[in-house]
Amino acid sequence: MASDQEYVNYVLDQIVNAGDITYRKMFGEYGIYSNGKIFGLICDNKLFIKPTEAGRSFIHNVVEAPPYPGAKNSFLIEEKLEDSEWISELIRVTVKELPEPKPKKTPKAKKK
Repeated sequence: MASDQEYVNYVLDQIVNAGDITYRKMFGEYGIYSNGKIFGLICDNKLFIKPTEAGRSFIHNVVEAPPYPGAKNSFLIEEKLEDSEWISELIRVTVKELPEPKPKKTPKAKKK
């Protein structure tokens, strides 16, 4: 089941002061970014956050699940999603620990 735009909007509205939050539709689901770093996915109208040590410490009782079949486990966020301050802080501590995105490769010029 693909995620719906209404749920994506709800999740994005909950996140405040955690960078420039954007999303990108991917195969019927959504990747969520902060300042260009992907930190989570929305799959089947569920929010998954990339696992980090800081995130694990912040959450305490972590629920992990794969966002889609064959994927590595991520933190599944269901219970505290309505708590904007909590989810925003989780995003901030997670993004701090994630590596910078790799620069996009520019295509090489073709030789004649």
